[in-house]
Amino acid sequence: MNVKRGSSTFLKVIIFLIGIAVLAVGIVFLPEAARRDAIERPGDYSLYPLLICAYGICITFSVALYQVFKLLNYIEKKNAFSELSLQSLEVIKKCTFTVIFFILLAIVYLRVRAQFTGDDAAGPISLGLMGILATSIIAAIVDVLQKPIKYVLDSQPKNN
Repeated sequence: MNVKRGSSTFLKVIIFLIGIAVLAVGIVFLPEAARRDAIERPGDYSLYPLLICAYGICITFSVALYQVFKLLNYIEKKNAFSELSLQSLEVIKKCTFTVIFFILLAIVYLRVRAQFTGDDAAGPISLGLMGILATSIIAAIVDVLQKPIKYVLDSQPKNN
């Protein structure tokens, strides 16, 4: 097994493990948090908008992980500069913007809720802003990766 194949296999294993962690969050942690909140404060539905944002982020992140997995398969098959790779990168970029949207929704909800309850939401809001920064960096990297692929695809002669 050569080094390139070993490194892509390593990345696939890491992506798989991250996917299992995201699945565990969506199946175990978030429902448990909702159950605990419902027991502690019956009739209070203030956690639901945050749960919707969390599930939206988990689903979108899972889609992006699957696209990264597909992209690694294309690279392994020496098909990195193809239309399929470009499509995977485009889906990943859309996923990053969707994650940013859900984080912004959660930040707005926390800020509005803090106005009515008098809570201090500075900690969760700053964590959300750091999440937006990290996701924006990923979107910029994906955009940089798309440019050479577009250039190669545009410079190849079209087969009719």
